[in-house]
Amino acid sequence: MTLHLSSFFNAIQTRLFPALEEALGALTDREQRFVRICELLSLEKHLPSVGALTGRPLAQRIPIARAFIAKSVYNFPTTTILCEHLLRDATLRHLCGWSGKWEVPSESTFSRAFAEFAHTQLPTTLHETMVKNLCGSTLIGHISRDATAIEAREKPVKKTTPPTPVVKKKKGRPAKGEEPRPKEPTKMEIQLTRTLEENLLDIPTVCDWGTKRDSKGNSYSWVGYKLHLDTVDGDIPVSAVISSASVHDSQVSIPLAQLSAQRVTNLYDLMDAAYDSKCIREMSTRLNHVPIIDSNKRTGEKVEFAPAQKLRYNQRSSAERVNSNLKDNFGGSTVRVKGTKKVMAHLMFGLVALTAEAIYRLIT
Repeated sequence: MTLHLSSFFNAIQTRLFPALEEALGALTDREQRFVRICELLSLEKHLPSVGALTGRPLAQRIPIARAFIAKSVYNFPTTTILCEHLLRDATLRHLCGWSGKWEVPSESTFSRAFAEFAHTQLPTTLHETMVKNLCGSTLIGHISRDATAIEAREKPVKKTTPPTPVVKKKKGRPAKGEEPRPKEPTKMEIQLTRTLEENLLDIPTVCDWGTKRDSKGNSYSWVGYKLHLDTVDGDIPVSAVISSASVHDSQVSIPLAQLSAQRVTNLYDLMDAAYDSKCIREMSTRLNHVPIIDSNKRTGEKVEFAPAQKLRYNQRSSAERVNSNLKDNFGGSTVRVKGTKKVMAHLMFGLVALTAEAIYRLIT
């Protein structure tokens, strides 16, 4: 992978950039970052360059997709600011694929295209393809798992769970000859018996209230969602799942592990105390991984890591760095769209850009 990327990177540096600078002038660092990301993604393989042959013609989707990647790279909070910048900045406009101001679509066209990208899960497909092509054949050391709060500007959905009938249990031991009542399986025990697709369908994804406690014991609440990420060495996110804000981190660990196993091969799974569960450890072992999970005091006496495990567990900070990087620099804290699919598409455009940059960083 490194040799292939190095030659690819050298081709961009020695041939593409000089050609672009001859036509457009000197490129800024951010413009060079944007070009490298777009070249790595090969959008042409995932999108048609022209609209339908009949009916009202569609605006070209490839330049619009590049523009949404630029929105993440430049960390523009809204599509309105993106459109205004494209009209002012001739270089970025040309890099996206438009020659003149008159070619830049209206904001409503951008919105329709984004809804289409969200429906077809284009940014998720781009991310999956990039990870499989560039990391799939490499043996990965660690996967660090974590979730982060995603604030949204929409009303939380009220929970309308039907009341469950209360079954009175007899106190004490069962009578002689009476079979003890079997325990109902937990959600994670059920997840162990199901496929990835079944587990993903069972994850709540509506907007609601979430509460989280930080390392100092302080609690904070938000309206929106949670983004669950698996990050490998080099701060490269390899898989992502969105859920309602109220979903506990551990409830998404098993489907996230199944998803990552389809994309990369790793040796160790690193997780904090929120994932301290027998079922999560069992899934990690089934995948031939070594689970290194911080002990949770609520499950009993806290078990300290062995020295070698503690050293490996320190690598889990990569998950926190990726979460912070996504929010600070790639639009993760400026979600302006509504609905699970659109919110996920917005976050995935940011993850696509973040992942491409992390991969390039390994070879430079």
